[in-house]
Amino acid sequence: MRFLPDAEQRAFTDSLHAMLTAADTPAVIRDWSRGDHASGRALWRRLARAGVFGLAVPEEHGGLGRHPVELALAFVELGRHAVPGPLAETVAAAVLLAEPRLAKRFLPGLLAGTDLATTTVPNGPALDGDAAAVRLARTPDGLRLASAGPVRRSLDPARRLTPLAPDGELLDPGPPFALALTWARLAVAAQALGVGLALLDRTVAYVGRRSQFGVPVGSFQAVKHRLADSATALQFARPLLFGAAISLRPADVAAAKLTACEAAYTTARTALQLHGAIGYTAEYDLSLWLTKARALRAAWGTPEECREVFLQDALKTSAPADSP
Repeated sequence: MRFLPDAEQRAFTDSLHAMLTAADTPAVIRDWSRGDHASGRALWRRLARAGVFGLAVPEEHGGLGRHPVELALAFVELGRHAVPGPLAETVAAAVLLAEPRLAKRFLPGLLAGTDLATTTVPNGPALDGDAAAVRLARTPDGLRLASAGPVRRSLDPARRLTPLAPDGELLDPGPPFALALTWARLAVAAQALGVGLALLDRTVAYVGRRSQFGVPVGSFQAVKHRLADSATALQFARPLLFGAAISLRPADVAAAKLTACEAAYTTARTALQLHGAIGYTAEYDLSLWLTKARALRAAWGTPEECREVFLQDALKTSAPADSP
């Protein structure tokens, strides 16, 4: 099956691409990595005005309605430009705060882009707790507001990991944790696909400029094979992503995240090898995408966890009807 965006969806993603290209995201990323959030918050507000965060919020709460396909399209562009901040976490928070009382209290700030939200993931810290106004922690008694601990170093400097202490108000004893996890994984899968596509584009351009033995490196057969393998992996991930966005089945989303993140990681390794020594330098913009591809691979579910979700679902659906 081929998943092709319609004219309205293409116009939406084209507008996001133009906005992010003009925003000089590498400079925004480096500011964010240092803890300077001013430029990142300004970009965040522009994304909110474009409707990105409203795609995860029902219309009755001021959003655009929950549109997972459009959200995936938007997050591919966010990944393509390596936009920093708790993007998937804000999507998860929007799902967790959908109860009318909580939605009225918290969602207007998220939809306007004035407030950032973060939440703990299973067995891990939160992202950007120092910048988030809404910090949510999962506890045995439900969903609580939390305070942020000190920022921890991350492989991706723009991903500022923060432990949360669930010492605040109990917001909801029974929030939809499973649904929030599904939406967050979908967002991460789309980001990873965008990161992989950006790495491939940058590497193709680089090997076309760099020469050895008087010819472009990109003309070598071995280089072409590596790039073709990366392109094939990314193209294979794309229909899985949009198929998962249509079904929103946890197993489909887990499979899409696994495939997209592995494709981005494979492309990152290829990009690093074909760029040579310059690819290792933090000053070179390629590093901003390389580290993000590695970090997204484990965000909101490691490859092993996503594989387990998919296999358990496959075993359940293939079991005989009369089996226990």
